[in-house]
Amino acid sequence: MLDLRPLIGTNDVLMVTLDALRYDVAQEALLAGLTPNLASLLPDSRWEHRHTPGSFTYSAHQAFFSGFLPTPSEPGQHERLFATSFEGSVTTGDTTVVFDAGDIIHGFAERGYHTVCVGGVGFFNKQNPLGTILPAHFQESHWNQTLGVTDIASTENQVRLSIEILDRVPDHQRVFLFLNVSALHQPNYMYLQGAKEDSKESQIMALAYVDKHLPRLIERMVKRAPLIALIFSDHGTAYGEDGFVGHRISHETVWTVPYSEFILPQSIPADSMSN
Repeated sequence: MLDLRPLIGTNDVLMVTLDALRYDVAQEALLAGLTPNLASLLPDSRWEHRHTPGSFTYSAHQAFFSGFLPTPSEPGQHERLFATSFEGSVTTGDTTVVFDAGDIIHGFAERGYHTVCVGGVGFFNKQNPLGTILPAHFQESHWNQTLGVTDIASTENQVRLSIEILDRVPDHQRVFLFLNVSALHQPNYMYLQGAKEDSKESQIMALAYVDKHLPRLIERMVKRAPLIALIFSDHGTAYGEDGFVGHRISHETVWTVPYSEFILPQSIPADSMSN
């Protein structure tokens, strides 16, 4: 696990949730060479196998925003990257970044970060009271239909909007940017030519699509500051295994998720460096 304590305040933070992405799908896409950009970023070019704290988007993100990111699947007490002040927490350790706030998003804001949410699935759409709860954690939040699950260009649109937001924020202002990628959630059959329903295969192709567009966002972020990147799934989904379909169920395809955390240095253009 990374020790991020010395980096808070100097590094930007990018948290990406690949909504509904199964661990086995992420692995198969990686091994098949369909996600070369993610492979180049992941430590040791591999996904960590972790357990999600929630079986669907809302519960999982409430946990994430409280500092409970997906847990390593090996037995034992696993110290967390982030936590809020909580007496008796056995997973808050010497390297945990602890915020004296109700959630880590407000904690980052109190440390001087501008917090931004670019939503994807319906729990971020702000079209009803429930859809406002998760975005309300952030100082700035965005959602429209072009970012949602029914738009085949959703990731392109999300990345474009994120970059537009970053372009408006002064480079000296640290940013916590959260992006909920919607393309992997159902319906994803449109990413597999000729498909009429969702499947592992269509989610693999949706991930290949996402892989083509995430690099633009990361490239933009490292131009402004060193970057702490957290990329993981909030939960998986079943495609008929043991008779189950979907998520919000207790099944291996739902509870195991891909996870990665890494730090990227700032990319300083050569023409801006003095001889």
